[in-house]
Amino acid sequence: MSLARVDYIAPWWTYWLHNFPHINLRFQATDKSFQPEDENYQQSLIFLGCVAAAGLGLNLLCLAIYLSCLCCCSKEEEEESKKPNSCCVTWSAVAAGLITCIAVGVGFYGNSETNDGVYQLTYSLYNANHTLGGVDSLVTGTMGNMRTGLHQHLARLDEIFATRGDYVQTLQFMQQMADNVIKQLLGLPDWDEAKVDLASIADQTANIEYYRWLTYLLLLILDLIICLLACLGLAKQSRWLLTTMMVFGVLTLILSWTSLGADLATAVGTSDFCVSPDKYIMSQTKGIITADIVHYYLYCNQTLSNPFQQPLTIFQRSLTTMQIQIQGLLQFAVPLFPTAERDLLGIQRLLNSSEASLHQLTALLDCRGLNKDYLDAMVGVCYDGVEGVLYLCLFSSLAACAFTVMLCAIPRAWRQIASRERDYDDIDEEDPFNPRARRMGSQNPNHTNMHSFCSYSSSMGSQTSLHPPAPAVSNAPMPEYMNQTALFGGNPRYENVPLIGRGSPPPSYSPTMRATYLSMTEEQSRHFGSDFQA
Repeated sequence: MSLARVDYIAPWWTYWLHNFPHINLRFQATDKSFQPEDENYQQSLIFLGCVAAAGLGLNLLCLAIYLSCLCCCSKEEEEESKKPNSCCVTWSAVAAGLITCIAVGVGFYGNSETNDGVYQLTYSLYNANHTLGGVDSLVTGTMGNMRTGLHQHLARLDEIFATRGDYVQTLQFMQQMADNVIKQLLGLPDWDEAKVDLASIADQTANIEYYRWLTYLLLLILDLIICLLACLGLAKQSRWLLTTMMVFGVLTLILSWTSLGADLATAVGTSDFCVSPDKYIMSQTKGIITADIVHYYLYCNQTLSNPFQQPLTIFQRSLTTMQIQIQGLLQFAVPLFPTAERDLLGIQRLLNSSEASLHQLTALLDCRGLNKDYLDAMVGVCYDGVEGVLYLCLFSSLAACAFTVMLCAIPRAWRQIASRERDYDDIDEEDPFNPRARRMGSQNPNHTNMHSFCSYSSSMGSQTSLHPPAPAVSNAPMPEYMNQTALFGGNPRYENVPLIGRGSPPPSYSPTMRATYLSMTEEQSRHFGSDFQA
């Protein structure tokens, strides 16, 4: 264990995360080594989630204080005070939208990176499981051939060669070689238990990763939809849409902080494993596989000897010796005992098959295959996996900031919309300069309550107190437009009389100007009456 790792080097961010304080729920420092079965270590990871929960509580408290201050403070009605508030809401919405877009982009990248890392881990676990399963299958098959097939052939040959003691002695020697081969195969570690563990770990990891990936994908889409609908509500000035998005914004804010706590705990725990994976693997394989075999596969360099070299060499020599004995019996015993040829050829085929299994077993037991799977798994988990989780942490943080800004901007925008509607309600509906009155007039031109401010019977003043002045008797020629009116059989209307000629008041509601208009009307009436008497 004193040899330095050359092929695998943990990335710097795993050391940075590994140095995070590990504190249990009793606020006591714990060991930083990866021990998922230890209660204190589990509490140290839960403590990180509690830190995120505390951040969520502080965030909601700040929002509550802000909303309370916004509701309690008085709003000024001057136009100067409205413009900065509107500008503030606009820039807040722009900032929230930009931060949300950046957060969603970072989240998609982090989700993809994490999925790639976990896929590489499961792929390596399945490959290692296939390798160990192949080793177990070869060992089991070879032992079965030696125990059943070879024993049956040797039993029949023993009956055939019963009269030849030297041949019977050769058969006994071959039986000893077969027992030696079985003994060497039994000395190999039992890979079956490790194989089942790897397969179950790979299956569970793949299932968990699928649901994790799908959950984050839905969360990313939800954040984007809420941001777009909030911007649409601000653009359309829809109060119900803004209220709905505010509720969903609070929900998304809670989900963002929750995902931040889960991602932070996952990143720290995985980094604890990535900093020293050999220690944990050797502790898990203790009692199943010897330490020298685990060390051989974890490091796999030229200075380490193959722990299976001796049993494999004995296996090879035993097979070679047995093949030599079979060749001699085929050459010398078959001419004397023709019935023995079938069993001798059967033993030869069995030995050839066992030799092929030996070559395959030697290749599978070599450290390069399993070590490559191990390194691929470490690279997938500690590089792509942890990096992706860090990006997801960044996404959760940015999403929390974006929705905090959005939750601060929506109430102010909602209040501005309500104040604007109150301002419109305060305007007189009869005011011809009211934009709403103009819209109503254009929509309903036959409205009986709308009077033209250019007519004599204007809404200014009382119609009962103001009467049209008596027409003056004069020898002055009738104007041209009056003649045209008379020619068409109609009476001259005051609407067609110029403003100056008919004494119509100016379109104003000032009391001073109204008093002036009344005095001028009375003076004109008296003047016209004196002329008529004259």
